[in-house]
Amino acid sequence: MCKGSVIGWSILRRMEIVFGAIAIAIVLPCIWVLVTYNGFVRGRVRAQAAFSQIDVQLKRRCDLIPNLVETIKGAMAHERQTLEAVTRARQAALAGLGALQMKPGDFAALRTVAQASQSLDQLLAGLRISVENYPDLKTSTNVLALQEELSSTENRIAFSRQAYNDSVMSYNTSLSVFPSNLFARLFAFQAMGLFEATADDRALPQVRLS
Repeated sequence: MCKGSVIGWSILRRMEIVFGAIAIAIVLPCIWVLVTYNGFVRGRVRAQAAFSQIDVQLKRRCDLIPNLVETIKGAMAHERQTLEAVTRARQAALAGLGALQMKPGDFAALRTVAQASQSLDQLLAGLRISVENYPDLKTSTNVLALQEELSSTENRIAFSRQAYNDSVMSYNTSLSVFPSNLFARLFAFQAMGLFEATADDRALPQVRLS
């Protein structure tokens, strides 16, 4: 092999190395960007899907409440204030869900729904205690069936709430850690709110049962 060919081969080899290094320097960041972006999207979709389960169960509970109130209001006529409070809390929960559908992931709207749900939890717990004072209601098949459905739905709400909060915490963490937080800002990925009431909301006053 002549000297010129050796030099040419050496130059060609160096060019391959340089171009390979340039390609790696370009390709690896592109892969990281793609993986990070898709990770954000998947995290957001998981959180949204988890909230949809909360939404389903909250609406189911709201659908059960009118039947329960209608079933027991005759026997509990003098506790009208309690039944009206439950009805108002139900309406507030539905209104909150409607507002949240208009602004998915909105912190204020999510907090409103969580607060309304917490209030409804407390009122329904008080209503169950009050029902215990009425022997006819305690043994009513319809009342027992509705209470069982409500209890089952509330368990599903609690499970769905935990699953949603876990998904949101994972998603929000991915938006906060360096260097992916810089990328999150660039593409306007926003943190999502947890489904929980504040300390003040959890201390909502109990309705007095007469």
